[in-house]
Amino acid sequence: MSKIGKKPIQIPKGVEIKINNGLISVKGAKDELKRVLNNSVSILISGDKISVGLQNESDDFAVWGLTRALIANMIRGVTDGFEKNLEFEGVGYKVNVKGDILELNLGYSHPILIKIPVGVAVKVEKNVIKISGSDNELIGHLAAEIKSKRPPEPYKGKGIKYAGEVIRRKAGKKAATAA
Repeated sequence: MSKIGKKPIQIPKGVEIKINNGLISVKGAKDELKRVLNNSVSILISGDKISVGLQNESDDFAVWGLTRALIANMIRGVTDGFEKNLEFEGVGYKVNVKGDILELNLGYSHPILIKIPVGVAVKVEKNVIKISGSDNELIGHLAAEIKSKRPPEPYKGKGIKYAGEVIRRKAGKKAATAA
């Protein structure tokens, strides 16, 4: 039994949900999201609640919980939206948004250009990159891609990290030889 999968999802006011041949469409005030569902999962809409279940008892429980979480994230995305914040730190590190291109100057000999996907908004304020939109998966993927261009290093803390992420610092050579 899936602990997450068996919980019903509450549908807020102003959200429309349609299911057609394994394709779920969620429309809200901010956006409309669509996703293809797994064949082994059944979805039942009753009133203002959605119940997710398995077609057969022998099917995978992980798919059941995953599908329920994806639908809940779609509903939350079209009503409230999602946001991830990245902080960058380092001498000469600069980030600019030029149209639908994110330009990262991270100490390499050339700038790194990342295309911003449709439906995602990126803002840069001082040393914080704010990524927002309605698709949680897309926002997380873009944030991970940006972070992978210069991950934080443990000696000086330079690099790109998630806001609130704690980087364990290491002692350098001088501190190691002094002991």
